[in-house]
Amino acid sequence: MNTYLMKARDKLQLIVRAACGLGRRIKGLMREQFNKNIYTRILFTNVIAFVVGLTALSMLSSLVVKQITYDQVQQELLRKAKRVNFALLQQPDQVWGNVPSGQTEDQTQSRQKMLKFLSDIFDARITVFDKEGNIVDTSAEQEMVPGSVVDAKFVKMLSKGETEVFRTVKQETGQPVFVAAVPMGNSKEDVEKGILLESEPTSLDNALDKMRLYLVIGGMAILVIIIFVSVYLAMHISRPISSLATTVAEISRGSYALSTMDQPLDEINTLAGQLNKLALRLQKVQAESRRMEGERARLFAEISHELRTPLTAVQGFVEAIRDGMVQDKALMKRYLDTIYNQTVHITRLVDDILVLSRLESGNITVERLPVDLVALAQGVAISMEAVAGSKNTEILVEKKSKKAVVVGDVDRMEQIIRNLVKNAIMATEGGTIKVGVETRQDEVVLTIADNGIGIPSEDLQHIWDRFYRIKNRRDIHIQEKGSGLGLVIVKKLVQLQGGKIDVTSQLGKGTTFIISFPSFNQG
Repeated sequence: MNTYLMKARDKLQLIVRAACGLGRRIKGLMREQFNKNIYTRILFTNVIAFVVGLTALSMLSSLVVKQITYDQVQQELLRKAKRVNFALLQQPDQVWGNVPSGQTEDQTQSRQKMLKFLSDIFDARITVFDKEGNIVDTSAEQEMVPGSVVDAKFVKMLSKGETEVFRTVKQETGQPVFVAAVPMGNSKEDVEKGILLESEPTSLDNALDKMRLYLVIGGMAILVIIIFVSVYLAMHISRPISSLATTVAEISRGSYALSTMDQPLDEINTLAGQLNKLALRLQKVQAESRRMEGERARLFAEISHELRTPLTAVQGFVEAIRDGMVQDKALMKRYLDTIYNQTVHITRLVDDILVLSRLESGNITVERLPVDLVALAQGVAISMEAVAGSKNTEILVEKKSKKAVVVGDVDRMEQIIRNLVKNAIMATEGGTIKVGVETRQDEVVLTIADNGIGIPSEDLQHIWDRFYRIKNRRDIHIQEKGSGLGLVIVKKLVQLQGGKIDVTSQLGKGTTFIISFPSFNQG
């Protein structure tokens, strides 16, 4: 016996585990389907919401309808009890209750028939009881048992002369039973007997069952409609989203395909517009990146080319000296001077590249302080007189204004003037360099003009390019070669301080640089 119970218990545990496992798998499958896509999510949500709502509505409506129906039955039964009371009072020849002396059995049966007649009319069982609760007359066909009494609450109600309807449940069938209790007579005073009308409405449950059936049938029809609407709504929403997902995939592959379709939803249109803006921005960024990459590659090539020439010369001279091929002291000195000049040129080139790199990357900051360009130009001219004198060139400062104040960085301003004057000295031999400062309305104009070799018209538009050098017949006489970055640096520094720079030149007559800065208004 114990073995059989243990086996049964083990089988039951296996069944429970299998059921739990099946439940978990079904739950996981439902969750997976719910989170799979927008179709299933909208469909599941709407169906679950509808089923829950329909169930709640069915329960609530059943309770409400049942309560309303019960109230109507009670009111109707109370009206019937009053009409029964009125009908019994219209029988003056009948004495209700115990049979008095002198009354025959026929009179008792007459009362019985009267109650039975009224019971058939009003479809209710009629009982007459006295103030002690004893049943004295009834419409029931079976013989009345002596000593039968009614519930004490009816006796209490009769003593107060009140009218009330009670609802109970029949224990045999579980069906509701309604009992109306009214005092018998026209006056509440001297009430001796009471009337009970007992009704068992058999059609009530049938009506409620039909209502539930119709509600379920209607709910199923509405559920089918909701499923179709949910599928349509999901497709209506997911189709433009899928189109946007395709657009995003194209953007990620670098095709930048723009969405031009007008979507049915404002939110989707807004998202599509933002994606189009993002695609255009990415397209511009990619184009700028390609341009910067090409610029970087070209810069590396230019730097390599600019460094290779002096390094090749230095390497050749060093190898000649190391191999003992140079024995003459004058030739040795010339080789060493060349090596030194090329080294200086390389150092200057590297310095200019670093400065230009910092300018282009925005790593150079400038101070914003008042600067007098007249005093600054005089100082630069005085410091470079010796260099200009070595080439029989004179530097003249033309002060058209006593004071010309701008807002800028004094060191960067000096670097601008020094580079331009230095270029003018390199291009001028036995000539004059004029440095002019003039105040014009809201700006200060700085001019640096020379009467040197000038710049050919075909080269003038390229002087702001990196590593660009003017090729002319006087280059062979210039002892100091530039890096090809000086004018690029000058233009960057001018723009960094809110100024503008321009140049005019004629071959064989000279060059003039014109720089303008906003004037500092001292109030």
